[in-house]
Formats: sequence, C-alpha cells, structure tokens
Amino acid sequence: MNRLILRRELRIFVPLVLLLCAIAGYGLFEGRRIIEGPRLSIETPYDGSATSSSRVLLSGEAQNISFLTINGLPAYVDESGHFSAALSPAPGYAIFTVAATDRFGRQVSREVHITVLNYCAVSTG
Repeated sequence: MNRLILRRELRIFVPLVLLLCAIAGYGLFEGRRIIEGPRLSIETPYDGSATSSSRVLLSGEAQNISFLTINGLPAYVDESGHFSAALSPAPGYAIFTVAATDRFGRQVSREVHITVLNYCAVSTG
C-alpha cells in the first residue's frame, strides 16, 4: 500500500517540478536583458579617424537603456535602439563621449577620438 501512495505522490510531484523548472528557465531567459545591463556601441565615426568636414555624424546603437547623453547633452533613441547626432567640433583633436543609464542606475559609456583637419582653400594665380 505504501508503494501505491508513493506512486501517486510521484505522479503529482514530478510534473510539478518540471513545470517549475520550465517557468524558472523562461524567467531567466526573458530577464537576461535586465541582468546584463545597458549595452552601447558607436558605429560612426571610427575611433582614430580624421575628417576635414566641419560636421561629424555620430551614430550608434543602445539597448536596455532609459537615458542617453552625447557629450553630456540628452540624446534620443528610436524604437530599434539607434541614435544619431550631427556635431560641429572645432578643428584639432576631438573626443565624443556617449553615456547610457538603465532604469536601475547602471551606467556604461563609450568614447570616440577623432581629428578634425583644418584645410584652407589656396588660390593660385
């Protein structure tokens, strides 16, 4: 009789444990974005590049963020996580800093260093 009771308990216990494991696994899978924190990448300009243009397009992608700044000023991100800003650095060496914060206060930042060349038009003649 004890075997019969044990089998009934196992019939209830084993599926319940499997269900709880599945729920916990799904929760961890969906929560991975929250666990890993904010992600940030700068696509353009390339670090160490040089330009002679007076305007530089800074663009990149941010995930799992609630606030984004470019050189300390608020920036906006579209639904897919892309951001861009047209900047006008002075000639010489320029550093652009992009910082992101998630809803838990965790921060991440990336920098891009570029050189802005100052070409003057030379007239011949």
